[in-house]
Amino acid sequence: MPILSQHTQYHHVHTYKPHILTRVYSAATITTDPTTTRRKTPNIGIDNNSKKSTRSHRVWLTSGCTALLVSLAKSVVGAADTGIYIEPVIAGLLGYFFADLGSGVYHWAIDNYGDASTPVFGSQIDAFQGHHKWPWTITKREFANNLHSLGRVITFVVVPVDVLVNDPVVHAFFGMSCGCIMFSQQFHAWAHGTKSRLPPIVVALQDAGVLISRLDHAEHHRQPYNNNYCIVSGVWNGVLDELMVFQALEMALFFRFGVQPRSWSEPNLDWVEETELSSRQST
Repeated sequence: MPILSQHTQYHHVHTYKPHILTRVYSAATITTDPTTTRRKTPNIGIDNNSKKSTRSHRVWLTSGCTALLVSLAKSVVGAADTGIYIEPVIAGLLGYFFADLGSGVYHWAIDNYGDASTPVFGSQIDAFQGHHKWPWTITKREFANNLHSLGRVITFVVVPVDVLVNDPVVHAFFGMSCGCIMFSQQFHAWAHGTKSRLPPIVVALQDAGVLISRLDHAEHHRQPYNNNYCIVSGVWNGVLDELMVFQALEMALFFRFGVQPRSWSEPNLDWVEETELSSRQST
């Protein structure tokens, strides 16, 4: 259990949007977890070798793609055999929207809670914090390097479904949602890319709202760093941010466990994006 520091007897009011939500911390003892504060992350932008794909990266990406292709193939074949076509199409669309929502919830969680020592998720939490300071480095990662971690997860999740399930509707939903989740890191990388250097088809899909756009995701890297978490298409970002869903979850977790998310703290100079820091120092 982490050691909690205590700040006692004070009255603090913080407002996200005055007409929607006001936080009131009454005169009571409030505990905060120092592991959730923003901290310095190693300079991942210097080590170019860490961005190259290795043989194991390619193996895990290939296995993930194979599992997905099997799932989608079973959906197509099953639909043809049973004469069911509308249901798999609807299931695939639902899977696409579900993946965007899931990417947002996961992104919000690892952005705001835990640290490098957190079991299972620690390396991803650390990497995402580093990404906030050096976001451009994601565009330097080779394809398999960027996706191998998700490829490994997708392999272990999808293969059992491939073996045990034959329903084309289930495979349409599962194959589409897991596929979008696995490739979400590449969609994320493209959202940091320069338009002139992206493939035209990617730019067209971004402009059409099928993939997360550069402008939409750029909002996530601006203060207060607490919005636009979804990185598949970003279709959920407007709804989640307008309804303040994540802020409500943060409040619930705070009052239940006394843990503050990182988004409640002002970013320090070790966390702010390197290019932004450089511009501040030059002024």
